[in-house]
Amino acid sequence: MSTNVVVIGSGYAGAGAVKAFEEEIEPGEATLTWVSEHDYHLVLHEVHRCIRDPSVESKVAIPVEEIKDDSTEFRKGRVTDVDTDERTVETEDGADIDYDYLLVGVGSATAFYGIDGLREHSLTLKGLDDAREIHRELETAAEDATEMDPATVLVGGAGLSGIQAAGEIAEYRDATRSPIDISLVEGLDEVFPGNDPEVQGALRKRLLGKDIDILTGDFISKVDEDAAYLGGGEDEEPEELPYDILLWTGGITGQEEITEVDLEKDERSNRVFAESTFETSDDRVFAIGDSALIDQGDDDVAPPTAQAAWQAAEVAGENLARAVRGAPLRSWQHDDKGTVISVGEQAVAHDVQGVPINTFGGTGAKLLKKAIAARWIASVSSYGRGLNAWGDM
Repeated sequence: MSTNVVVIGSGYAGAGAVKAFEEEIEPGEATLTWVSEHDYHLVLHEVHRCIRDPSVESKVAIPVEEIKDDSTEFRKGRVTDVDTDERTVETEDGADIDYDYLLVGVGSATAFYGIDGLREHSLTLKGLDDAREIHRELETAAEDATEMDPATVLVGGAGLSGIQAAGEIAEYRDATRSPIDISLVEGLDEVFPGNDPEVQGALRKRLLGKDIDILTGDFISKVDEDAAYLGGGEDEEPEELPYDILLWTGGITGQEEITEVDLEKDERSNRVFAESTFETSDDRVFAIGDSALIDQGDDDVAPPTAQAAWQAAEVAGENLARAVRGAPLRSWQHDDKGTVISVGEQAVAHDVQGVPINTFGGTGAKLLKKAIAARWIASVSSYGRGLNAWGDM
């Protein structure tokens, strides 16, 4: 009897692992079922482009039929539970999908950290629907705004997502000549927290150049329908920041469908613990991408980045095939090849392998950003699709 392998999730981890497994497995060794609530793979690190121009979604949403082999069965549906005893995956429509080996790659959800009112009153950026909603809200806010009374957009969190989203909002404002004020709010002391001061300075320069205010050093403590509040305490009143649109990009946590699954998880983040082979506490279940905390030795885990997911997916797909054969599994170690961040039409590159300059912008960084996106799209779909996406990345 053929071994049943199931992959859940169509993000970088899921899509990449499906491709890698298909390339590794021999005909007749296993059947592969790919399950996701979306029938496309989203190039998430470029979804912010859709804020400015929703038509870009045709470039960053790749149909699964373009990715998978004909022998792979795709099942569209949101996973609601995994029964590790019965080895079944349950979807929202009540269907049960049996597995012998399972790869969990469902990505992450936005973390709100228990901040009063934040979940209820903020927008997020985790998919196409989110980007569409942000665009619609910008259109509405711009229609009601004047030069004397501009619309106010707050972007909470100055990590990769927050910086890139703020940059696209600024491009939308400038392209439509809309009266919109934009503020990027970060509780820590600098944008892109925890990174080299050189790249932080380069990003700050470009954000300010796009007329984006930067507010650092105070965390958002509560939110209501009209304002976000910074800081405050027993003897201090919080600073009130009125807004028309609040976009929250301040962190990630595990997806709800993983909560009750019988796997060892981090209690705070609800992300699954995984070895460097992607094995979990259940030897029939592997975990990858943002849904996992993948051991890298010395109490370190892999970063929750697209780059890490791309790299891991190749080994994870191969390890699924090795598990089917009963062969030893490979360990994976993240190799940081550098970081490239867009700020609207501009970009900043930092610590890129093979480049002698530590941090740089300009045409070189912009072309590198395009090349990274186009290369990934080509690798999971086709060179034609990758080239077609180039101009919008």
